[in-house]
Amino acid sequence: MKHVIFAISLLALISCKDSKNQEKVINTDAVEATHEGYNGEASNLYANSWIKEIETNDGGKWEANAETNEGVQKMQNNIKIQSTNTLDAYHKLAEQLNDDKNYVIKNCTMKGAPHDNLHVWILPLMEKIEALSESKTVEEASKLKQSIVENVNAYSNYFE
Repeated sequence: MKHVIFAISLLALISCKDSKNQEKVINTDAVEATHEGYNGEASNLYANSWIKEIETNDGGKWEANAETNEGVQKMQNNIKIQSTNTLDAYHKLAEQLNDDKNYVIKNCTMKGAPHDNLHVWILPLMEKIEALSESKTVEEASKLKQSIVENVNAYSNYFE
């Protein structure tokens, strides 16, 4: 069921109120395989390799819509205030971050290069949040949280 919800979230993100009505194809098998094959070791979920793919706005930041900035701020606040001492607490944080991510997706009005670069930033974040919600140990969840923190905090390096 979680994979279905994740796939629907991906589809919603890709469309992001795109008025061009272009058909988009998403390979969710790769995302699902990442989670099914996840073993807590050196995984791409811990890395922030998306930084190699994202572009700047001629050396500057992309202009994001207010709702996107608000959603990212909610993520940052939830990370700060949510205590994560237990596996249940990490799962609760994942649920809150997923709600915040869905807010960003639902209210996305960005187009063009800013929108494309937002995808570069948010798609790995979505995978990390999903993995956090399915984490089996506090150690695994802690590593995922750290990667999520780095991902979320890097937003301000690329968007304003």
